[in-house]
Amino acid sequence: MTSLKTLVFYATPEHDCSYLEGKKATTMFVDPRAKINTELYSRLSALGFRRSGDHYYRPHCTDCNECKAVRLPVNLFTPSKSQKRNIKKNIGLETSITPPEFYQHHYDLYEKYISVRHADGDMFPPSEEQYRSFLVECNPGTFFLEFKYKGEVIGVSVIDELDDGLSAVYTYFDPEISARSLGVYSVLWQIEECKRRSLDYLYLGYWIENCRKMEYKTKYRPLELFIDNQWVRFSN
Repeated sequence: MTSLKTLVFYATPEHDCSYLEGKKATTMFVDPRAKINTELYSRLSALGFRRSGDHYYRPHCTDCNECKAVRLPVNLFTPSKSQKRNIKKNIGLETSITPPEFYQHHYDLYEKYISVRHADGDMFPPSEEQYRSFLVECNPGTFFLEFKYKGEVIGVSVIDELDDGLSAVYTYFDPEISARSLGVYSVLWQIEECKRRSLDYLYLGYWIENCRKMEYKTKYRPLELFIDNQWVRFSN
């Protein structure tokens, strides 16, 4: 059985940072041959790692420490006025949990989302192969959350269950219904789901102070940041 002590890690060559212009980045990966169960994945998450497909990674940059893993202690969270409005806006949406498998209607929605919302990003152009490796290849604790309106799937969140929380892997939705702010609603749903499952944290990935795409994460308080190998309260 693979353990944290026996894991082997690899670092990528230095490459252009996807988030900060002019910066170089290096990523540390867990050996892809390692068998990662939920217990080990949970321990890696507590050390600032994330999952993409069957790869477990965290930033390992030489001259930059801007990427910080963040998590929310869900039992201390109180929604803001705008978050309460978001919940009211989405009253009537149906939600259902499905196994993490390939569904053509999910992929069609993902393809539309990436093409409209992220045509300038690393995931464009979308492909079925890329989608499968990113979201369908998963951990044993992964599940898909569907958001439905009048019986039609309008959004999907990919979520991992850990020993101490849920990890928000990715959310995509029909860009034509962006007024619903399903990205916000998904986080709020996951916060409540953590509470229903008696889990303490919602892991929200990485946050960079000067990256506009990540500003939304600081709207969920009290946020904790992984700094110098410990979790500390966000104070801004």
